[in-house]
Parts: sequence; structure tokens; C-alpha cells
Amino acid sequence: MNDHVNDFLHFSLVEKGLSDNTISAYRRDLRHYTEYMEKVEQIKMPDIQRLHILHFLEQLKDQGKSAKTIARHISTIRSFHHFLIQDRISMHDPTHHIETPKSGRTLPKVLNMEETEALLAAPDTTTPLGMRDKAMIELMYASGLRVSELTALNKEDVHLTMGFVRCTGKGGKERIIPAGSHALAAIERYLQSGRPKLVSTKRRDEALFLNHYGQRLTRQGFWKVIKALAKKATIEKELTPHTIRHSFATHLLENGADLRAVQEMLGHADISTTQIYTHVTKTRLKDVYSQFHPRA
Repeated sequence: MNDHVNDFLHFSLVEKGLSDNTISAYRRDLRHYTEYMEKVEQIKMPDIQRLHILHFLEQLKDQGKSAKTIARHISTIRSFHHFLIQDRISMHDPTHHIETPKSGRTLPKVLNMEETEALLAAPDTTTPLGMRDKAMIELMYASGLRVSELTALNKEDVHLTMGFVRCTGKGGKERIIPAGSHALAAIERYLQSGRPKLVSTKRRDEALFLNHYGQRLTRQGFWKVIKALAKKATIEKELTPHTIRHSFATHLLENGADLRAVQEMLGHADISTTQIYTHVTKTRLKDVYSQFHPRA
């Protein structure tokens, strides 16, 4: 089965242009799936039936997996079997009539304005790394970039005079996002005074944001930065890189931004994905009403 899985992953990466994160999720889900079919059901790939897949999903449920996780497994398995049919490895689709469990969408956690200002003020801009951190946080809040998009930026992707950032999102789609004056000023200072001190003499990396080795900062590295800044800013709620992206979208909508414009900036293919932020703003409005209306 491993050969079929590897062929599917290669197809998804090269021909469909899916992101590295999606490929990693596919690989992880299919490892669980194929191991179950080989060891528990003791069956070969072309002979897998709907009932075998239902048994696998039942096992995931018994293990306490959430509806969201099970739904992701079903999506991965369905894509995999469609590929097998396309490549004529299998002649039938065992995922037919398998229903995806419904899971309630959880509202994303966002920072309020006081927390946002505290986070933006946390970096020590007297040091090269502090200048970098300031530029990263300001840019992420100003543009709503995903952390993978932020760390993938090169110097040439930032246009200070034009006031925008060019990034490549999911599926290899490129988009242009405006960046605010605070973010542009922080990036300019970092490029002039911070980044030159981080550049390695052995290797010239074109990455915009560098670590202390002079190499491109990783997603894990950015995560550590966020954790440290949140602690310094005394933000008690759990903070992830995506929290800043959520805050960007929510604050725009709260201040009257058009939903389509926010969808474009976030790089969402479907506006229904963006609409969850309207639920967030309604929840916040309800909180304000409950707090301040005399008859609430």
C-alpha cells in the first residue's frame, strides 16, 4: 500500500499543487488508515469495501477522536480512493455513501484592542531580533498572513513605497495585500538596522525574516517568538500565530470592512469560511450589549 500512498502524495503535491501542510496531514491520516487495513482487516487495497472503512472510522471514534478529526480522515480517504480509480488501481469507490460527521464550528479566539496593543509593544526594538519581532507582529496584524506565508516571504515580496506585500497562499495562489503604515515603518527599520546584523557571512539567505543563525525563520521559531511576547505582554488567553490572523479579520469587520474584501485579504477560496468572523463580531456585540444596556 505504501507505493500507492506515495504516488498519491506526489500527485497531490506536484499536479494539484497542495500545500506542504496538507500533504503532511494526508501522509499522517493514510498511515493510520493503511496500517489498520493491513493489520486489523488484513486486506489489500483493491479489495477494500465500504464496511471496512466504517470499521476504521468506528475505531477512530472509540479512540476519542473528535468529529472534526474523523471528518478530515474521511476527506483524505475519499481523495485517496478517487486517485486509485483515476489510476486504475481500483475499479470501485468504497467511500460512496459514507457520511461525514457534522461538527459545530468553534468560534476563533481573538485579541481585544488592549491586548493587541500590548502585544505589538512587547518586542525590544533596541536589538536586531527585537526589530525583527516587531516587524513580524506588525505585518501579521496588518495583513492577516498565515504563519507559513509570513515565514516564506523574501525581501523582494515587500514593496515599501507601494505599501503592499505579495505572498503565496494555499494551492500556490498568489495575492497582494496592503500593509499599514505602522507595519511598513517597522519593516523598514528592521531592513535597515536589524536584518543586516543577522545576515550570515557564509550564506546569503533572501528570506525576509532571519533567525540568529542568519537562516530563514521557521514556523516553529515564530511560534516561540509569539509565546515569549505574549508572556511579556501579560496576555492570559492562549495565543497562537493564527490568533493574530483571526484578530485582523475580526477587527476589520467590527470597523465596517466589507466581507468580500476581508475574504480576498485572507485568501479564502470560499466566502463561507470568512463568514465565521461575522459570528464572532455578533458575539462581541452581544457582550457589549449585556455589559452596558440598563435592561440587558
